[in-house]
Amino acid sequence: MPVTSTTSIRLPKELSRELARKARATRRGKSWVIKEALELYLLGSSHDALRQEARKQSVAAGKHVPADAAWGEQGGDLDGWKA
Repeated sequence: MPVTSTTSIRLPKELSRELARKARATRRGKSWVIKEALELYLLGSSHDALRQEARKQSVAAGKHVPADAAWGEQGGDLDGWKA
């Protein structure tokens, strides 16, 4: 059995109602919904630096392409392309 801990939080009534609705809709417990939401939020935050670097590289790469160049002129492979 995985090691877990218990945490208490206070929720506004509307958020508590939404939590209960989501739990019913997914046929899961409220604890499961909260855990999933926290994982998405916290893990998503850890990828912020990676997203920022990808964006920076994308912008930098875009600066190396002439604005008036067509995609095929940029060296893209058009063989086998179907519209």
